[in-house]
Amino acid sequence: MLWKLLVRYLQPQRRLLVAVVVFQLAQSIASLYLPTLNADIIDLGVARGDTGYILRVGSLMLFITLLQIACAVTAVYFGAKAAMGMGRHLRGAIFTRVGGFSEQEVTRFGPASLITRSTNDVQQVQQLVLMSATLMVAAPMLSIGGVVMAVRQDAQLSWLIAVSVPALLIGVGLIVSRMVPLFRLMQLRSDAVNRVLREQLAGIRVVRAFVREDLETERFAGANADVTDTALRAGRLMALAFPVVMLVLNVSSVAVIWFGSFRIEDGSMQVGTLVAFLSYLLQILMSVMMATFMAVMIPRAAVSADRIGEVLETESSVRPPVNPVVFGSDSGTARGELEMRDVGFAYPGAERPVLSGVSFTAAAGRTTAVIGSTGSGKTTLVNLMPRLFDATSGSVRMGGVDVRELHPDLLWGHIGLVPQRPYLFSGTVRSNLLYGKPDATEEELWHALATAQAADFVREMEGGLDAPVFQGGTNVSGGQRQRLAIARALVKRPELYIFDDSFSSLDTATDARLRQALRRGTAGATLVIIAQRVSSIVDADQILVLDGGRIVGRGTHSELLETSETYREIVSSQLAAEEAA
Repeated sequence: MLWKLLVRYLQPQRRLLVAVVVFQLAQSIASLYLPTLNADIIDLGVARGDTGYILRVGSLMLFITLLQIACAVTAVYFGAKAAMGMGRHLRGAIFTRVGGFSEQEVTRFGPASLITRSTNDVQQVQQLVLMSATLMVAAPMLSIGGVVMAVRQDAQLSWLIAVSVPALLIGVGLIVSRMVPLFRLMQLRSDAVNRVLREQLAGIRVVRAFVREDLETERFAGANADVTDTALRAGRLMALAFPVVMLVLNVSSVAVIWFGSFRIEDGSMQVGTLVAFLSYLLQILMSVMMATFMAVMIPRAAVSADRIGEVLETESSVRPPVNPVVFGSDSGTARGELEMRDVGFAYPGAERPVLSGVSFTAAAGRTTAVIGSTGSGKTTLVNLMPRLFDATSGSVRMGGVDVRELHPDLLWGHIGLVPQRPYLFSGTVRSNLLYGKPDATEEELWHALATAQAADFVREMEGGLDAPVFQGGTNVSGGQRQRLAIARALVKRPELYIFDDSFSSLDTATDARLRQALRRGTAGATLVIIAQRVSSIVDADQILVLDGGRIVGRGTHSELLETSETYREIVSSQLAAEEAA
């Protein structure tokens, strides 16, 4: 998967990668040429006392050194640009893929995991590309070129290369082989820390309400200790690696000087040649060491790539149709009319379906309400209407067309959904309302706020429509958040409104005024209201009673009081609760 991701997402950066190779090659050639010039200075300049030669060759060495630095800096610049560009495209691909997921896929991965995959995991792959462009590309050039240049200097000492390089590979390889599983484990334990921290931040009110700060502190300390322990074990191995490398380098240097001294003594080798050979040997060993340590990053990046690939290769269970249709003007059915025909739904792996044989029609210009006990399937029913899930049996139709035959953008463009837990984006009141209709006028915004019974408190906020809204709407109350979410849907003016228990945080008086305003402000549209409180749906044209995933009653409030035992139990239980209060 790592190779697949690199090939695919580095394609747009291929010019930058070519530039990296060119400049790394130039700086490698410069690095390989410097020891030869140094040997000439020693043998032809210092040994003969030729100061002019020393100055001339020394100036050339200075120029080549500056050129090497310039090439290295440029290579790093292009490598960083290629790595960052790949990371940008990869994050964009993950975001696009996740944006097309249905509720089923989002639930399966979990928000915390999806965030980690699009940030930390992408960063690991990105870091591998950056380090490869700066180190891995130069390593084979320096090692191969170093061998060639060392043999040119003195072939009889070349056997030291054949001994020292395998010794370094074996020593570092043994350490790296033990570090790889630790890095894999560190990635998993980092996920655990992120998960615990996210849970504590999201549920901080619950933690404080139950006075469980000590327990959560212990949970985080345990996850943090696991990461720390793994990092320390990897750090100890890393600390051991450098002494091993230095031991091989120093022993190799001593061996070169030892055996080279005998050749200098018998006149078969010059001092400059020995110095150049030693420099090339050190270059070779350092290149091998860099390549070996780069191998440590590959398994960690491979784990991250597998996690990224899992997201990118997951297809949404809600797929756009191959040949989407549009609403027909001659179908005789209003676009906002919602119909369910013998609908059933079962979650993957579930023993029994959540919904079975659900059939009803929510006509345009009328209000259809759904009520039922907890676990009766109301939320699942809501998710099927805008096709957040696909029904496993039967069909959901809007405007006379099966929603699976409509393009999702077209379907969602005609639906205004106010979810059970309303969410506001960071910005202003205006930016949140314009989310439903970007070109809405200020008059339309105030009209929607007035209908949602939100105009008064928005006027009292500093800035009015331009008053700041924090992420999730945490700077407004639950009731205000619900009313702003309702206003956002009203601004859109869709043909079908779906209110998923959207009045639960409102007091009875505000609830009544809002329902009356909705009847006037949504004339001609279809209203589907999912509610817990009977008082919110008494005026509905049609009430569906859901129990155990089946419709066990339908009719108006007065009709259901006479015909539905389940509905009477719901009404009586709520009346008893109100009297007790």
